[in-house]
Amino acid sequence: MQGLLNWLVRQWQLFCLALSFFSRIPVPKSTPYSSELFNQSSRYLSLVGLLLGILQGLVLLATAQLLPFSIAVLMALLTGLVLTGAFHEDGLADTADGLGGGLNLERKLEIMKDSRIGTYGLVTLLSVFLLKWQSLVALETQAAWALVLVAGLSRATAISLIFVLPYQQLDAVSKTKPIATSLQKRTLVWIWLFVLPLLSVLPWPLALSLLATLLLCFALLFFYYRSQLQGYTGDLLGAAQQLTELSLYLIWLMLWRQQ
Repeated sequence: MQGLLNWLVRQWQLFCLALSFFSRIPVPKSTPYSSELFNQSSRYLSLVGLLLGILQGLVLLATAQLLPFSIAVLMALLTGLVLTGAFHEDGLADTADGLGGGLNLERKLEIMKDSRIGTYGLVTLLSVFLLKWQSLVALETQAAWALVLVAGLSRATAISLIFVLPYQQLDAVSKTKPIATSLQKRTLVWIWLFVLPLLSVLPWPLALSLLATLLLCFALLFFYYRSQLQGYTGDLLGAAQQLTELSLYLIWLMLWRQQ
């Protein structure tokens, strides 16, 4: 019994650690930290995503009672930015600037380390944000559920890239950005265990389409990142989450409109 209690306490601490790094939600100050614990806490990233999605969904449902639906969706998306400190969006902007403006590996990483946002980053951020906003507005009654599920699925896809790509060491001198660099294979099981079963509550054509989209996004991101940087960085994982999120919204909308 004591062993089970100790295990539960440790898992709670790992969840709090993941929550503290990937969101602005307060956690107990007594939460222990080490690089090893941080790597282990990555198993809960998809669960953190689901929690963030639930909070966004609640904001959407609440504000939709008082404001036009398009404004309610915008409030939900802004809530996500506040909760995460635009963590993944920052990675998307840096990736767009680096891969769009760099001609070689060293130059791409140098641009990505720059805290200033460039033209590629700004255009990409605005485009992705506007597409997400309008996709959720068009999803109407499906929007709240989409916020929850996609928040978990997109983060699971992004962190899964760690298992097939090497860590780009030059990222160690870039802007401070927490990133797992050594994950055990069983961590991958944990990551997907929190989100894949949720697909079962969706109509099977939609569930299969979302699953196929996840696999396609994963494959395309893997080959593109390997060709561009021969590995992954924290910025690339953030971009992967954002692009997968947008892709899932668009596919969900396409299937929903055909019903």
